[in-house]
Amino acid sequence: MEIACLDLEGVLIPEIWVAFAEKTGIDELKRTTRDEPDYNILMRYRLDILNKNNLGLIEIQEVINTLSPLDGAKDFLDWLRERFQVVILSDTFYDFAQPLMRQLGYPALLCHQLHVGEDNKLIGYKLRQANPKRQAIVGFKSMYYRTIAAGDSYNDITMLIEADAGILFHAPQNVTKEFHQFPAVNDFSSLKMEFIKASARKIKL
Repeated sequence: MEIACLDLEGVLIPEIWVAFAEKTGIDELKRTTRDEPDYNILMRYRLDILNKNNLGLIEIQEVINTLSPLDGAKDFLDWLRERFQVVILSDTFYDFAQPLMRQLGYPALLCHQLHVGEDNKLIGYKLRQANPKRQAIVGFKSMYYRTIAAGDSYNDITMLIEADAGILFHAPQNVTKEFHQFPAVNDFSSLKMEFIKASARKIKL
C-alpha cells in the first residue's frame, strides 16, 4: 500500500503569491517558501504587505481565477492516480486552491484556512497543525502506508525526510544544493521515473 504525497504550488500549479505580485507590481510578495524556511514569518510578512496596500481576498482570488495548472501537470496527476493513492499536502489555503483543484480533477487536498474580515481583509490564518506536511506522512505511516513525497521548497523538506522516499521537483538551486540527498528532477517525465524507482512495486510507465 503506497501513497504519493505532492506539494501543490511550484509542482502542479504556479506560485500563487508570485502571480499576485506580478499582477499588482508588489515585488516583495514574490518571496516564497523557496526563500524563507519559516512559514509563519513568511505569512506575517505577506499579511502586513497586503494590509499596507489595502488588498484582500477578493483581489487575490481574481488573479487565481486567471491561472491554470503547469503544463503537463494534469496528465502527470492522472498517471499518478492510476498507480498510487495521491494526496496533495500544501501550505496554501482552501480559499485560494479551489479553482485550480477543479482544473486538476479535485484530488485530495490537505491545507490551511484563512481568517477573512467583513471588509475582505485577511486578518489571519489557521494552520491545519504544526509541521503539517511531515505530520501527514507520520499519520499515513501509522496506518502502514508506504509514502513517496515530492516537493520543491524548504517547507517540503521535513515531509521528504519523513517519507520512505523523497524527491525534489522544480526546486531552486539553493534547495537542491542544501538537500542533495534527494534526487532532483525538473520535468514530469523524469518525475514519473523517480516514482517508479521509489516504489516497492513493479510499475509500468
